[in-house]
Amino acid sequence: QVQFVESGGGLVPPGGSLRLSCAVSGFSSDYYSIGWFRQAPGKEHEGVSCISSDGSTKYSDSVKGRFTISKHNTANTVNLQMNSLNPEDTAVYYCAATLSSCAAPRFDYWGQGTQVTVSS
Repeated sequence: QVQFVESGGGLVPPGGSLRLSCAVSGFSSDYYSIGWFRQAPGKEHEGVSCISSDGSTKYSDSVKGRFTISKHNTANTVNLQMNSLNPEDTAVYYCAATLSSCAAPRFDYWGQGTQVTVSS
């Protein structure tokens, strides 16, 4: 049984930081690429960041230089460190996995999401 659980979301002022965590169970994250996605009301689903099974990473232009994705295989977790947050980062954030690379057209497993709200 595959399960993804996101945590770490919350309310943060502009310029602040949050660290999101995705806990993976049911399989080893060692074999999967795991990405973070987000969706805000009125906006399209957006890929934020991804880390592949070989450790390579990618970021969307909107978060590059501010967000950092990391993987901890022993704990089967993937983190997203978010710095210099602005109100445009407000969204529900989801982690997802694919057996393919981060360039995969679809991801097979999804978490339930965690809300991030950036507001003063």
